[in-house]
Amino acid sequence: MTPSFRLESTWDASVAPNGRFDFALVNLGPETLEGFQIAYTALTRVIDRAACRNARFVARDANYHAYAPPEGLRLAPGETWRFSVGGLHRPARHRTDGPKSAYLTDAEGRHHAVAVADCMLAGAPSELPPAGLPQGRLDEPFALLPWPRHAALKAGDAVPVALHPEKGSAAEDVLALDAALALFQRLFPVDHVPFRLEPAPGTLALRFRTDGALGAEACEIEFGETITVRSGGPAGRQHALVSLAQMLRAARADRERFRFPASGRIEDEPRYGWRGCHLDVSRQFYPVADVLRLIDIMAWAKLDVLHWHLTDDEAWRLEIRAYPELTTTGVLRGPDEPLKPQLGNGAEPVGGFYSQDDVRRVVAHAAALHVEVVPEIDIPGHNAATLVALPDLTDGQEAPDSYHSVQGYPNNALNPGIEATYPFLETVLDEMAELFPSPYVHVGGDEVADGAWLASPKAKEVMAREGFTGTFELQSWFLARVQRMLEARGKRLAGWNEVAHGGGVDPAGTLLMAWEKPEVGIELAREGYDVVMTPGQAYYLDMVQDDAWQEPGASWAGTVPPAHTYGYEAEGDLPEELRDRLKGIQACIWSEHFLNRDYFNHLVFPRLYAIAESAWTPRERKSWDRFCALAPLGPKL
Repeated sequence: MTPSFRLESTWDASVAPNGRFDFALVNLGPETLEGFQIAYTALTRVIDRAACRNARFVARDANYHAYAPPEGLRLAPGETWRFSVGGLHRPARHRTDGPKSAYLTDAEGRHHAVAVADCMLAGAPSELPPAGLPQGRLDEPFALLPWPRHAALKAGDAVPVALHPEKGSAAEDVLALDAALALFQRLFPVDHVPFRLEPAPGTLALRFRTDGALGAEACEIEFGETITVRSGGPAGRQHALVSLAQMLRAARADRERFRFPASGRIEDEPRYGWRGCHLDVSRQFYPVADVLRLIDIMAWAKLDVLHWHLTDDEAWRLEIRAYPELTTTGVLRGPDEPLKPQLGNGAEPVGGFYSQDDVRRVVAHAAALHVEVVPEIDIPGHNAATLVALPDLTDGQEAPDSYHSVQGYPNNALNPGIEATYPFLETVLDEMAELFPSPYVHVGGDEVADGAWLASPKAKEVMAREGFTGTFELQSWFLARVQRMLEARGKRLAGWNEVAHGGGVDPAGTLLMAWEKPEVGIELAREGYDVVMTPGQAYYLDMVQDDAWQEPGASWAGTVPPAHTYGYEAEGDLPEELRDRLKGIQACIWSEHFLNRDYFNHLVFPRLYAIAESAWTPRERKSWDRFCALAPLGPKL
């Protein structure tokens, strides 16, 4: 049903200090309104409640804002209520900084959908940003992304109908070929398949060999009348089959630019062992089918770690059978729910979580494609949803206005001084250890506000007993306790770079992700931590790709065009003696701005493929021109 109301917004940057939103609510329905309220969600948050014009501030909870018209205002059919909101915590820079959703609550308490359009920039045309990916240029007519470590190939004039296992191939090789065929069919259901299990006219035979001298992910491909695939293990064999499928698909689709090799050799192995893609499913919920497809895309790009960000302030998405409240109360956002609408929610309540059977399906699917699933529960910060679901984990002696938190939530950090926190985490980790075979559990550890817990009598008792003077010492003590829980379950701690604050945890076996800036990775390596580089300035795929107002995304880490993502080198200035601490690199998909599939694909691609090539291909073998020509061939969600 078409909404009976529309909220239009314009950003006026001329108003000091951080600009102003000018709103127009249009009544498209048949009835006159009075005594109503409008609520909208926006990442550009109000901090000065009085800084509004022709409106009355009602409430704010993080990105949720509610306003009422002046007393006595009546909005007849076809009329418009205009109001302005200032007092913002930062300026808006892009269209997605405006309202993402809205709903109207009438005088009887009923909620009505409100249509929302892009936020306009006052006094300027809404021009589209320029294309971020040039046409590119090929030096060799072969479609391989990521590009291999070594390739000496001679192009052929003929394109095989398909490739098949030679007679007498081992059952495990036939099964691997069938798995690669199924992967191709899921990603490209309309395309002609690259593999057959039986020979046919025009097909070429594949000969499989295992070579113990090769690494587990390494492979060699020799081209001739029979194609020989040598691999160090099942993962290397899959990588070789993906390379063959990529070349054959492109040679069929565009014979002007691409060929299939008639002879020559590929020698290949990954640059880094950790080639990750993080997915935030708390801010927006992704159905299981979308998660499975992302894993398929990762396998096609030879990425091997899915970092699954399952909990945050906006929702707890992982079923924990001992605490059903986490996936009932802790996921449901709506006008009349304990969790207010956020990040695109409107009049209808929204939820969504992954059952333990869902998790097993995802983990099994990933394992079959040699992708490791590393789960994350974000602690101690980013727990607004947890504390709404389990209020006994809060210190009731604190005054609400004494909380220190981030991203606009009044209280979003588990309290280290509340002893009930620890049996809760023990139980959660017990269930996670059964679900996820990965040696790592990511525990977040990021963005706890300096000053958190300092008004909590229970936290202050711990601080006095342990001789702590600040938030980060207390957080470090808390995380060290969590680390011991993980070790008791045969798991190792992974976290964001703030885990090292306040003294940190035992670096032995601990993996930290440097996200705030590249220099952090060097500092962590010097402290003895294993490091994955994922700086927001290059590898956060929610960052805008252009300065234009119409470009969607976040901008706190700057503007990140595909060329910058591709050209960034994670090793940077890392001293040679610390290179063994760098385990790899990772893309991060944060979902605040991903309101639809088009936004996802626009922001994630081609930058995900740029990171995949940097994770696999030696620096001296990378080529921006070649990448630009090949990246459009990759699948999208």
